[in-house]
Amino acid sequence: MLLEAAAITEAAQQQLVAVAQEARARAYAPYSRFLVGAAVLCADGTVFSGCNVENASSGLTVCAERVAVMSAVAAGRRQFEALAVVTDAEPPASLCGACRQVLHEFAPQATVLLANTSGNVIITSAAELLPRPFGPDGARGD
Repeated sequence: MLLEAAAITEAAQQQLVAVAQEARARAYAPYSRFLVGAAVLCADGTVFSGCNVENASSGLTVCAERVAVMSAVAAGRRQFEALAVVTDAEPPASLCGACRQVLHEFAPQATVLLANTSGNVIITSAAELLPRPFGPDGARGD
């Protein structure tokens, strides 16, 4: 799927949330039953999605956000404009610390859409979610 990346319009935001919602339906969460879908919008307009994948050994569980970002990276994309995350939580759930750090690695200024299955959306940014990140250059952010 291609979306307009230059300006993250309301229509593009809605489409990105819809892709994340579709990915949520494929989540594998037999232990927590907390299904999560994510979709990342690349600078070229390409969209990659991901879902959470749990494991009986909980440390091996992977979040939907990281699946989406790493799928994009595996396909050669490194620049992201936005990330949508969909859960059934009220209010919409935010990213865990590991996902915030991974998003910062590639897109510290990305728009982040936190949505739920009721249609509520919180719009924030990667920078707001992780105000003092550990930077790619090895230095802590200020």
